[in-house]
Amino acid sequence: MPTKSKKRKGSAPLAAIVLAAGKGTRMKTRRAKVLHRVCGRPMVYFPVKRALEAGADPVVVVVGHQADEVEAELRAALPDAPLRFARQERQLGTAHAVLAAKGCLRGHTGPVMILSGDTPLLTTHTLASVVDARTSPQSLAFATMDLENPEGYGRVVHAPGKGPALIVEEKDATPEERQIREVNAGLYVADSGFLWSTLARVDAKNAQREFYLTDLVALAADGPGAVAVRVSPVEAQGVNDQEDLSLAVRAMTRRIAASLMESGVTLEDPERFDADEGVVVGPDTIIEPCVRLRGATRIGSGCVIGQGAILSDTTVGDGVEILPYCHFDRARIGDRCRVGPFSRLRPEASLAEEVHVGNFVELKKTSMGKRSKAGHLTYLGDATVGADVNVGCGTITCNYDGERKHPTVIGDGVFVGSDSILVAPISIGKGAYVAAGSTLTESVPAGALALGRSRQVNKAGWARKRASSKISGKGH
Repeated sequence: MPTKSKKRKGSAPLAAIVLAAGKGTRMKTRRAKVLHRVCGRPMVYFPVKRALEAGADPVVVVVGHQADEVEAELRAALPDAPLRFARQERQLGTAHAVLAAKGCLRGHTGPVMILSGDTPLLTTHTLASVVDARTSPQSLAFATMDLENPEGYGRVVHAPGKGPALIVEEKDATPEERQIREVNAGLYVADSGFLWSTLARVDAKNAQREFYLTDLVALAADGPGAVAVRVSPVEAQGVNDQEDLSLAVRAMTRRIAASLMESGVTLEDPERFDADEGVVVGPDTIIEPCVRLRGATRIGSGCVIGQGAILSDTTVGDGVEILPYCHFDRARIGDRCRVGPFSRLRPEASLAEEVHVGNFVELKKTSMGKRSKAGHLTYLGDATVGADVNVGCGTITCNYDGERKHPTVIGDGVFVGSDSILVAPISIGKGAYVAAGSTLTESVPAGALALGRSRQVNKAGWARKRASSKISGKGH
C-alpha cells in the first residue's frame, strides 16, 4: 500500500533528512551500503518509512555513492511518498551532508529530523520520543545509547549538574572521554532556523578533517539548549559491516515473527523462520521450521506451510496444505489445495480450489481447474487444465519448439495416462482419455480415447537365444 505521512496535530510541520550518501567500505562489496537488503528491502527503506510514519513531510534523502540506484529503489518501494533527493557529490562529513539537503527544504520553518540511512531497526515510537523531547521550539534533541563496548562511537560529555555539553568523536577524545559508555546514536531533531544558522558555523578542525554534525550539540548547549534521549542500542546501532547486517536481518525477522504470532499464526520455531517486510499470514496457519516467505506473499487462514518451503510473491488461499520443500514464485493457490512435497510453481502458475499437485511436479504459466490432480513427476508449461482432470505420473507438455512457446488445453474431466507426451499446440477435449505412454501430436476430440504409441511386438525365445550366444562366444 502507498505510504503517506501521518499528520502531526497541534505542532509545526516536521521534515526529515536521511543521510544515505556513503559508500560503506567496510561492507567489502561494490554495492552501496544502504542498498544491502534487510528482509527484502534496501536498508535505507526502513528509516525513510519510519520518518514518514512519524509525520515527516517531506523526507529528503541525501544520496551520493550509487545515487541513481538508491533513488530508484526508494521511489519504487514508496511510490506515493513525499520524497525528495539531494546530492552530496563529495563526502566531507555528516554536517556537509545535511547542508546538501538545505535546498530541498526551502520554505520549511518547522523542526527537522535527521537520521542515518544505515539504521533499519529504528521504530516510529523512538523517533516520536526524540521529536517530543525538546524543551522549547528552538532546542535540540538527540538520541544516545549506552554500550558495553563504545569503540568507534562519539562519546556524550555532560556538563556537571547540567545537560549534555558536547559529543566528542573517538579520534578526538581524551583517554578519560573514551571511558564514557553513553554514545551518540545519530538521530537529531532541531528547529530549521537553528539548524541552518548553526551548520554555517561548523568547521573541520578535527582529526578527520570533516564537518561533524555532532558539533550541533555543543553549539546548542551554549544557546537554546540540548536534550539527550536514551534509546535502545538494538534499534539505534548502525550497520557497518556484514556481521552487523546479519544481526539487523535477524532482529527485523524476529519482529516480523512476533507480529505474526500476535495475530494468531503458529511458528513452530521462530528462530528458523525468514520473512520479508510486508508479508501477510492469516490466523490459525501453522508454519514449520526453515520456511522463507518473500516479497508480497499473502497466505490465508488455517493453512500448513511445510518445512523448507520458499514462497515468493505468492498468494495462498484458506485451508491450504503445502508439504515440505516446495518452491513457489509468483503463483496463486486456491482454497483447500494440497501441494508437494518438492513441487515447483513458477510464474503465472494458478491453482483453483481443491487442486492436488504432488511430488516433483513443475508448473509454469499453467492454470489448473477445481479438483484437478497432477500427483507425480510431471511438467505442465503454457497449459490450461480444466476441472476434475487427472494428469498421470510422468506427463509433460512439450511447449517449446526451439523458437516459440505453444499452448496446451485440457478440457474438464480428462484422464491423462502416465508417461504421456503432449506436443503443443494441442487440445484434449472434454471427458477424453489419453492412454498411458502416448505421444500425441494432434488434438483429441471430446469423449475420445487417444493412443499415440507404437504397436508392441513380442519375439518368442529371444532372451534364451541371446543367453546361448553369450555362452558360446558368438555374441562378441
